[in-house]
Amino acid sequence: MMRFTLPRDLYYGKDALEVLKTLKGKKAMVVVGGGSMKRFGFLDKVEAYLKEAGMEVQLFEGVEPDPSVETVMKGAAAMREFEPDWIVAMGGGSPIDAAKAMWVFYEYPDCTFEQLITPFSFPELRQKAKFLAIPSTSGTATEVTAFSVITDYAKGIKYPLADFNITPDIAVVDPALAETMPPKLVAYTGMDALTHAIEAYVSTLNSPFTDPLAIKAIQMVNKYLVDSYNGNMGAREQMHYAQCLAGQAFSNALLGIVHSMAHKTGAAFSTGHIAHGCANAMYLPYVIKYNAKVAEARYADIARSIGIDGTDAECVETLRSRIDSFNKQMNIPKSLKEFGINEDEFKEKVAEISKNAVADACTGSNPREITPEVMEKLFNCVYYGTEVDF
Repeated sequence: MMRFTLPRDLYYGKDALEVLKTLKGKKAMVVVGGGSMKRFGFLDKVEAYLKEAGMEVQLFEGVEPDPSVETVMKGAAAMREFEPDWIVAMGGGSPIDAAKAMWVFYEYPDCTFEQLITPFSFPELRQKAKFLAIPSTSGTATEVTAFSVITDYAKGIKYPLADFNITPDIAVVDPALAETMPPKLVAYTGMDALTHAIEAYVSTLNSPFTDPLAIKAIQMVNKYLVDSYNGNMGAREQMHYAQCLAGQAFSNALLGIVHSMAHKTGAAFSTGHIAHGCANAMYLPYVIKYNAKVAEARYADIARSIGIDGTDAECVETLRSRIDSFNKQMNIPKSLKEFGINEDEFKEKVAEISKNAVADACTGSNPREITPEVMEKLFNCVYYGTEVDF
C-alpha cells in the first residue's frame, strides 16, 4: 500500500497572505530567518493578520541558512514556554524546515534528534499545534512536503528528516514574497525545484499521482527559470508555483542520489559551504548519466515533455545538455573543482562523504543502486568534471 499526502489547504496567488486573518486559534509562534521578511514588510503583514484573527503573536527570529540542531532545540524551548496552537513558518526552506523540527520537540520534549533520523518514525503530531508555511523562495517546496533538512555541524552532516506528520496543514504560496529574491538565489532554488521534479519522476516510488505533478513542474521550470533569473516577475510567479508542484511530487515519490550527494557535501569542506540548490545543479547531469543505465526511458519521457526529440539515448544526452545550458546561463559551476573545493581536502574526505551519501535517506528510492565505492567514483567525476562511464 502506498500513500499520497498533501497539506489540507493550499492558498496561492496575489494577496494569499490575507488568509491568515481567518485562522482560528489563541496563540501563534512565527518562525522566520535572517531579516529579509522584516525588511520587505512581510513579517509586519503576517503579525497584523494574525492579530486581526484574534491571536497573541510571538516571534522566533534569526534561523540561519541550513538550520542547526541547536537552533531547533532553542526554538522548541521557546514554543514550550509560549504554548502556541499555531506554528507559522515564513521564509526560505531554512526557517520552515527548522520550525517543522521545533514542532516535534515542542510536542514531545523527551524525543531526541537521533530518534528522528530514521525516516517515517515520528510521533503523532498536532497534539498541541497546527502548522502553516509561507515560502519566500521558489525551490525547497517545504511548505507542501513531509521533509525537513537539519544540519549537525559537529559532524558536518545534513540530515533529511522525513515523516508525513510534518506535512504542513496549510501552505500559503504568495508570489509577492518570491519577487524579493536576488538572482543567485533564483538560480539555486530554481535548479533545486528542477532536481526535485526530475528525481521524483525517475524515483522507484513514482506513481500515477506523482508523475503529472513532476512533468508539469519540469515543463514550467524549462519555460520560466531563465526569465525569472533575468528579473521577469511574471516568470518569477510561475516559478513559485512550479516549485510547489515539484514539492508535491517528491514529497510522495521521494528523491534520489543527487540529493544524497548534496546533503553530504553542503557542510563538509573548509573552503566554503555549498548551497543546496547549487550542489543539486552541479550534480544532476552526472547522476542522470549514471542512472540512465536503468532509467533511460523515464529520462527520455522528461526530455520529450519539453520538446526534445530523438532516440531514448539521444533524448537523455540532450536533456543533460539543456541542464548544462541552464547552469551556464545562471553562472553555476560545472564541477566541484571549478566551485573552489580544495583538491587535497576533497581526496582526504571523499571516501567518508561517499559512505555517508549512500546511507542518506534519499538513496533508497534512486532508480539505480549504488555502493560507497561507486559513489566515490561518481564524486570524482563531479569533482574533475569528467564523463560518467560506469
